[in-house]
Amino acid sequence: MPICGNRDPAQETEVLTWIEEVLDVKLDDKQFEDVLKDGVILCQLMNKIVPGAIKKIQTRGTNFQLMENIQRFQAAIRKYGVPDEEIFQTADLFERRNIRQVTLCILALARVTQLHPEYEGPHLGPKMATENQRNFSEEQTRRMRDAQIGLQSGQASMASQSGHGGMGNTRHM
Repeated sequence: MPICGNRDPAQETEVLTWIEEVLDVKLDDKQFEDVLKDGVILCQLMNKIVPGAIKKIQTRGTNFQLMENIQRFQAAIRKYGVPDEEIFQTADLFERRNIRQVTLCILALARVTQLHPEYEGPHLGPKMATENQRNFSEEQTRRMRDAQIGLQSGQASMASQSGHGGMGNTRHM
């Protein structure tokens, strides 16, 4: 039996629900990997997010032809902004080697859609962090750099090791 990693059925269900919402269709009631295996749903998903992102989708054919759907999806999400380290390998899905990575990849795609203002579909996962640029004047930077923090000055308000009695002993109160 192929290695599938630590699968999370709840996450897989969440991903399939998100795909259904984006595509506005009801997916077949099959296992996660069986729904996505031929890459057709993944290509349709990407075309819904970015119209025309994948020009050719093989709906039937040999395993090799169906695996090309997955490769087209991978190329499209890479171009869309999903980092390489979050993109699954074709065999992870097609041969069921690492379904967890497939799930994480689709979650990454859902996360990256938040960075594209033209995407108006449903969101999945936490809100992406945005830059919070702060500009300090030279005077403020110097003051903060040269300031003395209370604990660095040796004043820790009543805290000391007096009465400890040495290493390994308990402190009597």
